[in-house]
Amino acid sequence: MRKFITYVIVIPLALIFIAFAVANRHFVTVSFDPFNSADPALAVSMPLFALIIAVAIVGVIAGGCATWLGQRHWRRAARRHQADARSLRAELAGLRAASSRPETRGLPAPSQGGFYGVSGRDKQGATL
Repeated sequence: MRKFITYVIVIPLALIFIAFAVANRHFVTVSFDPFNSADPALAVSMPLFALIIAVAIVGVIAGGCATWLGQRHWRRAARRHQADARSLRAELAGLRAASSRPETRGLPAPSQGGFYGVSGRDKQGATL
């Protein structure tokens, strides 16, 4: 499946990228000085395709950071639930260990006559 994705998606994208780079080789000047456009204090001259690729890379990094920061609530909840599960597993193991030990003090033995005595009648004398 991975080879199929490589052949169908990655190779055509690489060919499009190469064609774009060859067609846009001329240099552009990127200025970071909004007040003096004739003689900017900070300017970079680079090929157009390099500028577009650099902007795309910065966009991907900014989007990844925004997504990571947006998911901090879910990561915090997952850590909290994991800690709760760990403590509950430890408590369950302790309860299982306690229940597997034989108890020395048990329930009292049942009486000979049952709950209502030897006669099998309640307080009013009705037969049970």
